[in-house]
Amino acid sequence: MTAYEQLDAWIDAHFDDEVKYLQALVQVPTDTPPGNNAPHAERTAELLRAFGFEAEKHAVPEWALKEYGMASITNLIVRRPYGAGGPTIALNAHGDVVPPGEGWSHGPHSGEVEGGRLYGRASAASKSDFATYTFAVRALESLHAKLRGAVELHFTYDEEFGGELGPGWLLRNKLTKPDLLLAAGFSYQVVIAHNGCLQMEVTVHGSMAHAAIPDTGIDALQGAVAILNALYHQNTLYRQIRSKVTGITHPYLNVGRIEGGTNTNVVPGKVVFKLDRRMIPEENPAEVEATIRRVIADAAESFNHGGAGIRVEIKRLLLANALQPMAGNQPLVDALQRHGQQVFGESIPTSGAPLYTDARLYGEAGVPAAIYGAGPRTVFESNAKRADEHVVLEDLRRATQVVARTLFDLLAPAG
Repeated sequence: MTAYEQLDAWIDAHFDDEVKYLQALVQVPTDTPPGNNAPHAERTAELLRAFGFEAEKHAVPEWALKEYGMASITNLIVRRPYGAGGPTIALNAHGDVVPPGEGWSHGPHSGEVEGGRLYGRASAASKSDFATYTFAVRALESLHAKLRGAVELHFTYDEEFGGELGPGWLLRNKLTKPDLLLAAGFSYQVVIAHNGCLQMEVTVHGSMAHAAIPDTGIDALQGAVAILNALYHQNTLYRQIRSKVTGITHPYLNVGRIEGGTNTNVVPGKVVFKLDRRMIPEENPAEVEATIRRVIADAAESFNHGGAGIRVEIKRLLLANALQPMAGNQPLVDALQRHGQQVFGESIPTSGAPLYTDARLYGEAGVPAAIYGAGPRTVFESNAKRADEHVVLEDLRRATQVVARTLFDLLAPAG
């Protein structure tokens, strides 16, 4: 048997264990908010120890968590050193996830398997790649081959809030310095770039009044509507801006949350809304933010007709830069494409993605990155962030084989 055939055979023989591992990970909730994710890290470390993998636990201090709005984070690093002379390859997946919401036909933390699919929040994004990466490394080490370099498993818990206390914490505190990064993704494409994201909270202040005498107040909701109309108009302009990265189209803006007012018979004195602006790799984040602030200010001024009226406060919640294509990731990309085609029986293209990921933080630290892991062709197909999120088990198995083969290519001595 070739080394590749041995890797595939080991993964096939241990696949039931991989599924059970993923089920155990899904069954510990990591809803963010509230973001009490340290218990999941403890459970993951316990499961890894059973495989002979010792996980370093890097707890984020309380002062950083309080400012950030999360309850607990313990990030994990598993270091697997081999021989001298090769690269250190980090494999990163995140355990935190948005709350499950309603409409599930399978328990959101059940890990139930039905029809060849494993269901549960984070089963696709991205606890599935805790399993993919762990079992790929186990398969690699089952060869007892002479290898160069090292593998690090980075299991982190802050992707939903932007990653600054996940991979960002590990990198800023010099707890890791890999040569290459593979981050959680989907099996039918290798992602080499992705959008950036700017999130902002806008508070519109007016003056409350009795609804029977509205002229004695200043309607913050009407002012917010004027601002929202101006912001939504930007989407018509954004469609004229096209990215050159395959898989990424144009910028866009979404208002995902709005709240305000005190009662039906009261003129609203305050309205708060939160916006999400996706930035293509070619855009300058500082210019994007300045433009949005200007659009809001101009709309407020127009509503006030130059006189007293609404007052607006703007707070930046998140600035996630885009992941730019990096030439240094080519050996990783080539191996993933080559083995993806062999294992899946079809061409595996490179592309960009319209979402943002923790991979950008490694890119900003100068670590060439690619995104690949267990999952379907699109985010939509997986139901990620929707009811009945799931991973197809055959995709999990084959993605594990692709990653194991890729690691062998990059770490085995030449010749």
